[in-house]
Amino acid sequence: MSQDRTGSSAAEERRQSGADPLGRAMLAHHRDTPGQLTYRDGTERRDGNVAEFYFSSPESWDRETIDALERLADAEPVLDVGCGAGNHLLWWADRGVDAVGVDASPNAVLAARERGLEDVLVGDMFDLPVPTNAFGAVHVVGTQLGLGRSLAGIRELLVEFTRVTDDGGVAVVDNYDPTRLDEDCFGYRPDPREGVAHRCFHLEFERETDDGEPRREIGRTLQFLLCSPARLREGATGTPWDVCGVSRDDEGAHYRAVLEKTG
Repeated sequence: MSQDRTGSSAAEERRQSGADPLGRAMLAHHRDTPGQLTYRDGTERRDGNVAEFYFSSPESWDRETIDALERLADAEPVLDVGCGAGNHLLWWADRGVDAVGVDASPNAVLAARERGLEDVLVGDMFDLPVPTNAFGAVHVVGTQLGLGRSLAGIRELLVEFTRVTDDGGVAVVDNYDPTRLDEDCFGYRPDPREGVAHRCFHLEFERETDDGEPRREIGRTLQFLLCSPARLREGATGTPWDVCGVSRDDEGAHYRAVLEKTG
């Protein structure tokens, strides 16, 4: 894998690919139609767990998740980047918080709209389809920040988040810390640099068509940069964002970081 790929080239690949297995899996689950989402890395396979990852009840969320959502709500309006089927948007809506969702998947956006959400847009996070200075907060979880593929790509994303937020902007992002991660992580790829690693895999969605024939949709290979909090701070260098807080799940590899716009 090339280490110097920028976010722009990744965005171009997304525009060129029409496959949408994850979004179709979300839409199929919402409509209660059969289907199977699978993560694949060579011969390795893992269940996509659509219900658990994208339709879980807030009662099952950990305290760190709720704290992050509340922190962002205090800085509304919120932009939920990579909103999927809208689980977090629904949580904010139930509390009267002004929030807009963006997702690259048309089918995920359709699922969110069918769940009653109106302010959900199809768009790429490197070129968000929203006005400048329109939001007080940005929410980017599911390790999507890693789709920048490199520290330069993460910096490019942070520059775009700078554009869409006001002077007091706050952001919540998440990732895996390679210094606390072993090679059993699905799709793991090592890197010689301290605090940096990668994940590579693709998704497949299989379901029966109306005439009973199986149909499989195969997505492009996804490449994620995994970086420690220290490396995330390095990626934020040259942007107005500072990493102001980091929380971990039981001191594990996964972490959430709060970034504030400081000038």
